[in-house]
Amino acid sequence: MTVESAHPPEALESVAPKSVRSLRITEIFRSLQGESDHIGWPTVFVRLTGCPLRCVYCDTAYAFTGGERMEREAILSRVAELKTRHVCVTGGEPLAQPGCVELLRALVDAGHVVSLETSGALDIARVDPRVHIVMDLKTPSSGEVERNRWANLDLLKPQDEIKVVIGSRADFDWAVARVREHDLANRFAVLFSPVFGGVTPTELADWVLETGLEIRFQMQLHKLIWGDEPGR
Repeated sequence: MTVESAHPPEALESVAPKSVRSLRITEIFRSLQGESDHIGWPTVFVRLTGCPLRCVYCDTAYAFTGGERMEREAILSRVAELKTRHVCVTGGEPLAQPGCVELLRALVDAGHVVSLETSGALDIARVDPRVHIVMDLKTPSSGEVERNRWANLDLLKPQDEIKVVIGSRADFDWAVARVREHDLANRFAVLFSPVFGGVTPTELADWVLETGLEIRFQMQLHKLIWGDEPGR
């Protein structure tokens, strides 16, 4: 029997083995949230190392390997030093590390407004319901469309968000079909973002307006300000 099934969530803190209490971290930094309902807020980003996906448009491939293993308490201490209410746990794919769920819970318990950026390829069932989830749907041009875990849609809360990165007109048509098929626009906030160098912002904005659907167009604010500079 696993630790998770043998003990209630509140007991995990005292029984979690060392391998779960530590995570591999690429970077912890303070910036502005560039996406989602939390856009514009000063935010501490905790970027976990590693990802089982290889999306062709990934802009954080530097987080696939390397990083520094840190105890959960050290992560919480570093976040506290930055004195910021909003915290975003991102990657890579954060949920690929066994200690991510406990880290999210600990951050919320510490009084932070916590969001999780996840690919949608891994099970989100154990994520603390107090965490704001921003979940991707992978489009055909990502190269990872088969990794979408559709069962996650029934685990999202109404206040969670779905992000779709659009790299082509074919991606857009695929995404609109999925929005209609799963009634996503009436269940969650659905965000469409252009791949830089793929489709132009003007093209995507026009396409969104043509659908008549309640889809939110967004661009990555941090990229407009700082470009692709890591840690910003």
